[in-house]
Amino acid sequence: MNKKDYAISCFNKGFNCSQAVLSMFSKELGLSSEIALKISCGFGGGMKQGETCGAVTGALMVIGLKYGPKDPEDKLAKEKTYTLIEEFLKKFRLRNGSVICKELLECDISTEEGMRIAEEKELFVTQCPKFVVDAIEIIEEICNL
Repeated sequence: MNKKDYAISCFNKGFNCSQAVLSMFSKELGLSSEIALKISCGFGGGMKQGETCGAVTGALMVIGLKYGPKDPEDKLAKEKTYTLIEEFLKKFRLRNGSVICKELLECDISTEEGMRIAEEKELFVTQCPKFVVDAIEIIEEICNL
C-alpha cells in the first residue's frame, strides 16, 4: 500500500486529516507513528475552528521536522524551511483554491450547523481525502520524501 492509500485508510479509520498526513512521513523523519498521531491530533478540522486545513498543518509539520533549524542561529535552515512552506502553500492553493478549512468545505465545521452540513454532504468522505492526498503529493514533490 502506498503512502496516499495508507493515509486515506488512516483517515477513514477516524484519524483526522493532520494525523493522516504527518503519520505517513513519521518513520522517515525519525518520529514514531504514535508520537506523530499525538502531536497532530489537535490540528484536524482547521484546529476544530475551520481555520488552516489539517492536511496543510500536517504537511507543514513534515517540512519543519525535515528542514527546520536545530540552532536558532541556523539562518539557512530557517530560510529553506520558510521557502518550502511558501512553495507548499502556493501549490496547495493552486490545486484547491484555499488552505482554509471552512473555505475548502464551504461550511464552518466549528459550528453545529456547519458540522451538520458537512455530514449531510459527506464532505469528510468526498472532499477531505482529496486534501490529504494533495498534501502528501506536494510534500513528496518538494521534499523528495
